[in-house]
Amino acid sequence: MTGRHPIHTGMQVDVIVGDTPYGLPLNETTIAQRLKPLGYQTHCIGKWHLGFFAKEYTPTERGFDTHFGYYMGKEDYFEHTTLEDKYWGFDFHKNGEVYKPVFGQYSTEIFTSEAQRILQQHDPSQPLFMYFAHQAVHSADPDQPLQAPAKYVQRFPTIENEDRRMFAAMVSAMDDSIGNLTQTLIDTGLYNNTVIFFTTDNGGPPASFDYNYANNWPLRGTKNTMWEGGVRGTGFVHSPLLEKPKRISEDMLHVCDWFPTMYRLAGGNVSELTNLDGYDVWDTLSKGVTSPRKEILHNIDPIGNFSALRRGDYKIVIGNDYKGKWDGWFNAIGPVDDYNPPPLKPGRVSCPPRPANATTNCKPTEKPCLFNIRNDPCEFYNIAPWNQDIVKELKARIEAWNATAVPPGNKPADPKCDPKLHGGNWVPWVNLTTPQ
Repeated sequence: MTGRHPIHTGMQVDVIVGDTPYGLPLNETTIAQRLKPLGYQTHCIGKWHLGFFAKEYTPTERGFDTHFGYYMGKEDYFEHTTLEDKYWGFDFHKNGEVYKPVFGQYSTEIFTSEAQRILQQHDPSQPLFMYFAHQAVHSADPDQPLQAPAKYVQRFPTIENEDRRMFAAMVSAMDDSIGNLTQTLIDTGLYNNTVIFFTTDNGGPPASFDYNYANNWPLRGTKNTMWEGGVRGTGFVHSPLLEKPKRISEDMLHVCDWFPTMYRLAGGNVSELTNLDGYDVWDTLSKGVTSPRKEILHNIDPIGNFSALRRGDYKIVIGNDYKGKWDGWFNAIGPVDDYNPPPLKPGRVSCPPRPANATTNCKPTEKPCLFNIRNDPCEFYNIAPWNQDIVKELKARIEAWNATAVPPGNKPADPKCDPKLHGGNWVPWVNLTTPQ
């Protein structure tokens, strides 16, 4: 959203919980705010999760002309209510106002309908930017974490595991959404001058992590860990404007790169942007030019006391989260203790044979671990013991990044957020114009 790394925005520790009064700092400029001076209409659909404790932090105050969706990180797909810590309430908003007509309607479908409506009513003479953050396939509340209409569940009678079958149904609904949206772009005549960026914000949560059943195997770890299963994201870029389409890129890219890349596509001068951590990678995506990015700081969490960084082929991991509970290898259902390399295929993760000491050769809370990610994306082999020069170099890079970090913005819970005090709704509860 800003082209800046979370360590530079104070968002590097965990996620914003509904009862905590903080958000993406107001001195940060969003991509929507950058595109408005270029004449763009800007629309935000779906998940926000960048803060809402004060109205100034909500989408229509951060550069978006419209917003149709929810403020927090999760909710029921049909009721649009959510439990955050001990507080429960309704969280669905249209342009800053609570919007109840969506109650009982499935998120994936109503978001798609809203996006189609915007495209159908759009004046093609004016440029358009749509940030469409699907709720799918995030889990909802623990009482019913995975949800989909019966018509989608019925598509997968051969999947025996009930949770995995529901997950597949949720993915299928999202797949239909992308197809329907693409067809609407074609029908409205907007398609030929459109670029679609499809990506995720993290690796999958398998084996009931966060009450979900994604599958990162054979990659190590889960969502919210520093392992490849947590930091790699699937995605694609689709457009008639791509000069070399229908190919797989193995170039190094980071989420911060979307901001300058989109700004260039919109006609902006990237050289005028300052304090960015991202690169303009359009030539990499469109022409196959080697990515300008050579390094990715995965994160530095000063509270959890863990960090990870990749530079070139090498990745260093220091410390861990969840006391190492999710440091292993998982398929959708549970831990996996073996690995047979599949036939080589473009885009498919392929790793060397798993050694017998894979689970014990790396103890990141005791010593930094080092992996060659190009040769060993599954992080089976900790090569730190005989590559201390590389460990020293990557530790120095983390220290250099850390010297530029700002303190985490996390705040204690505020009981004034309680939806019971606001008609049963999750809404901004702090007035920034009133002295606190």
